[in-house]
Amino acid sequence: MKALALLSGGLDSILSICLLKKQGIDIEAVCFTSVFFDDRRAKKVSEELEVPLTSIDITRKLLAIIKCPPHGFGKGANPCIDCHILMIKSAGSLMEKKEAKFLISGEVLGERPKSQSRKALKIIDVESGWGDYILRPLTAKNLPPTLPERKGWVNREKLMDIKGRCRKAQLELAENFQIKDFPTPAGGCLLTDPNFSLRVKYLLSTGKLNINEAKLLKLGRHFRINHQARVIVGRCREENFKIERLATPGDLILKVKEYPGPTALFRGNISFELICKAASIVLRYSDAPDKLTEIEYYQIAEGKTNIVKTRRCMEEEIEKLRIEGSI
Repeated sequence: MKALALLSGGLDSILSICLLKKQGIDIEAVCFTSVFFDDRRAKKVSEELEVPLTSIDITRKLLAIIKCPPHGFGKGANPCIDCHILMIKSAGSLMEKKEAKFLISGEVLGERPKSQSRKALKIIDVESGWGDYILRPLTAKNLPPTLPERKGWVNREKLMDIKGRCRKAQLELAENFQIKDFPTPAGGCLLTDPNFSLRVKYLLSTGKLNINEAKLLKLGRHFRINHQARVIVGRCREENFKIERLATPGDLILKVKEYPGPTALFRGNISFELICKAASIVLRYSDAPDKLTEIEYYQIAEGKTNIVKTRRCMEEEIEKLRIEGSI
């Protein structure tokens, strides 16, 4: 008997696989990735558990959900219920190809109040279309028996009845399975990060969320010049390089001319006044002294370099313009 496990690389998904392997179930895993979370941890875990892994990028579908999540956001910009529905649907469509009879999920009843409540799990089951095929080994005894249990493919008595936010039972189980290396329960999804969520929600307010913008959200310091113009300022050489590569036609790239400093990307409606404001922000994060200083800038697809002279932006104004603190 074979099952397809949704593997995030977190402790719950690891334990769910271990419980089913102990019952002799053949396991293959699938991990979903996007610009907001990757598969590095899942790859490491799959090797340790000797479980084949397939990674699937769901960025485009997830961005469509974020723009208008039917079941809303969590505390951040995380549409967890709708994201889980998407993942279960995608995993279900893989079962025949993988010759699997059912799905395994690490969800625990009540562990996350919004996305793992009894009501939320029911919504996920119904709207994914695969509810009767989803086995949640860690909390199965708190839920109605699913098809794999009713058919006798797995022994329900050997499954768990964990519920709530206390991790004691999982930690004891991890010790029994000699699992010592696992991440914290917070997970690796950037959409749950408070500051990152503010950037996402600001971008949603402008109606401009896409893959390029989502990648930019992960880089640098973000400032709102006005509702139609933003500046992203690199924090290190690697970010400077990535920001410049993500520039699209119409964007401006700004750099301090004679002093070490960041690369900045200006995106939005262009005017000389706004360019000066962007240049003053770039100066604030450079090694230039507090005096009139030259900033080079050029527009992508044009290539002609121009110069503007300005002073560094004052700290009070910087804080007002910073997107993380303005929503």
